[in-house]
Amino acid sequence: MSVPTLAAIIVAAGSSRRMGFDKLTAPLGGKPLVRHSLEAFCRTPEVARVALVCSAERIGEFTEIGAGLPKVSRIVAGGVERAHSVLEGVRALADDRPEFVAVHDGARPLITPEAISMCFREAIEHGASVSAEPVTDTLHRTDAERFARETVSRENLWRMQTPQVMRTDLLERLLAESISLGGAITDEISLLIRSGGSARIVENPDWNFKVTYPRDLELAELILSKRNA
Repeated sequence: MSVPTLAAIIVAAGSSRRMGFDKLTAPLGGKPLVRHSLEAFCRTPEVARVALVCSAERIGEFTEIGAGLPKVSRIVAGGVERAHSVLEGVRALADDRPEFVAVHDGARPLITPEAISMCFREAIEHGASVSAEPVTDTLHRTDAERFARETVSRENLWRMQTPQVMRTDLLERLLAESISLGGAITDEISLLIRSGGSARIVENPDWNFKVTYPRDLELAELILSKRNA
């Protein structure tokens, strides 16, 4: 029996509003931040191709960032919302359509090939998977004035990460339906759950946070230095 095929979509079309500067091209370990995600997927044996989605006016810039990585087959313009951008990434893979696709946030530069492979194996067995980590902090829900009013149980709560892996046909259908209904999404697994489906949680024991604030960039630099050492 043949092994299912896998391609990746790296989403790098964000605006970095909370960062205060462009995090995707910020220097990290001697290279642009998004390059780390690209290299991790290119080093993953199961990944056949990678599509990078960025804003239309930056295609030339991101083409240079992806230079020298043969698996990066397409660099395409994203849309106004995440669903539009991911759908453009799916369509960019149409000439040699994979059975599965892994969607990854370009602002998560610490992902490893080992974690990507784990997610793919679980997706083959269960239909869909997502890298995640368990919630360990105490959670409280506040009112509109930010006064803590309710304690939320953290039992069976997980922080979603990426990659998020599912069958390509299913992802494309969910994205098209979401766009037709309107409204923004924060990740692809939300669409799957909304449709009545489920995804296997793959606990990632390594660092895989999303660089959102300047302090995250500093921490990522320290982690990369330790890995390289």
